Order: sequence, then C-alpha cells, then structure tokens
Amino acid sequence: MFVFKAAVVGAGTMGGEIAQVIASAGVPVVLKDVEQEFVEVGLTKARDVTEAQLAALVAKGKFSEEDSRRQLEEIVGRMTGVTGYDEFGDVDFAIEAVPERMDIKQAVFSELDELTPGHAILASNTSSLSVTEMGEATTRPDKVCGFHFFYPASMMRLIEVIEGEDTSEETIQAAANFAQAIRKTSIRCGEVPGFVVNRILNSAVSELWRITEEEGLDVEEVDRVIKDSGTVPVGPFFLTDLLGLDTVLHVSEHLRASYGERFFVSARMKELVEAGHLGQKTGKGFYEHG
Repeated sequence: MFVFKAAVVGAGTMGGEIAQVIASAGVPVVLKDVEQEFVEVGLTKARDVTEAQLAALVAKGKFSEEDSRRQLEEIVGRMTGVTGYDEFGDVDFAIEAVPERMDIKQAVFSELDELTPGHAILASNTSSLSVTEMGEATTRPDKVCGFHFFYPASMMRLIEVIEGEDTSEETIQAAANFAQAIRKTSIRCGEVPGFVVNRILNSAVSELWRITEEEGLDVEEVDRVIKDSGTVPVGPFFLTDLLGLDTVLHVSEHLRASYGERFFVSARMKELVEAGHLGQKTGKGFYEHG
C-alpha cells in the first residue's frame, strides 16, 4: 500500500515532530489536536525543526539560502493543522500521538475507525501500551499496529513497528514500508511490555534512578558523569525532562508491574509529576527550563 496522505492525532511533544518527518519526506500530512492553540504549537515546532535542518545544510554548502527558503515553504505547505476530522476522509495512514492513557487512545481509535477510509492503517505511537486493546475499539483490528518513534523524532532513525494479536502481516509490512519511505529504520516487535527499546533502556536507567535516590546523589552530577563518559549525548535525568516525566513515570510503573522489582520507579519523579512538574513542557522537572 502506498501512502499518499497521512495524519497525526496529537500535536504535543512528539506529534509536531512526527508530522515534520512525514512532510519532509514529501507526504502531505494532517496534524490534529483538540484546541487550535495546541495545533499551532505543533506546527510551530515542525517549522522550527525544518528551519534548523535546512540551516545546517546551508552551512555545509549543500543548499543555497534561496533553495532553503523554497524547501521550507514546500515542507510547511504539506502540513495542515486541524481541530476536527474533516481532512481525514482520504488518509491512508493515521498515527495517534496522544497521552499514554488507554481510555484516551481507545477513544481516538474509535473516531479514526469511523472517519478514515476502510483501507487506512491506524497506528499508535505508544511506548508501552497494548496495541491489541486499541484495536478492540475499532472494526478493523487487523489494520491496527504500533508505530513508535523516539525523541526527537526529527533526528532519531528508529521506529518500532509493533504487532498486536490481530494485526495482519500485510499491515506490518505496509507500516515497515512507510517507515522506509519517511527515511526511518524499522524493527518489528512483539506486543510485550516496553517492546524492545524501553525494556532495554529502562533496565539500565532504573538502576541509575535507584542508586541516585538510595545514596542521595545530585542528579546534575550524575548526568554530567554519564555524559562525559561519551556513552550518551545527554544524561538520563535531562533526557527524562525532555521526554516528559509523566510519560516516563507511566512506562516505569508499567514495566515494574509487568516484570517486578528489578524495574525501579523513582519516588522523586513521582513527586514531581504529582506537583505538575513534567519537565521541559511545563518549565520544570529535574531541571529548570527557560
């Protein structure tokens, strides 16, 4: 199946960047959220990322300023911001990027099932939840799959293509083909808690959370030591702020419930989430953000 038009539901931390990735690959994309102000934030994020990418190409001598301006307008012109589903009647591939709550995701999938063409694939950017349960909210569970990007989606090459119990082989192959079309590398995953990347990442990071709290270490110092080791571009606490403490907490709690106490849940992170400090998106998390 060829994707002539795509859609992203949710213009938050990931949604705007996912739309930008799709538009940059030459595919028209609709970006939807419940309020126009959220849509504008997502579109602004997408434009900013595009400008930065093109500026880097100009600096390397690969594009002229004129070419950069033309490319920017072409990419931005492929993105349409909406608060309703009027533009979804000819969508071939829809990706939900709403908060990690099953009730919200099932509501979105039910709406997508009703308002997109019957051939359209309905995909979730979930980092941990059951694709099978999302498919149960539709009349086409065979066309429901996971399509998990990593932050920042504009830079990270990997996508997890997740197979639910009812997902067809044709859907998985079409999703993998679409990942390639938008210049990403896909890996196929079974439906297990944490899939591949978060299960590996959290098994390591949760030990850092554990030792930091047990020994009263300074989070900025821990981040500095790990970053200076050259193993990662940013430390785990700063990365958590970028991803959103609420999302990371949800994943860590889900993994502990699934695999036991070897997955640690940070009490400090839980306190910050309960206080409404979710990281970069609220201005405060483990760090203060301007």
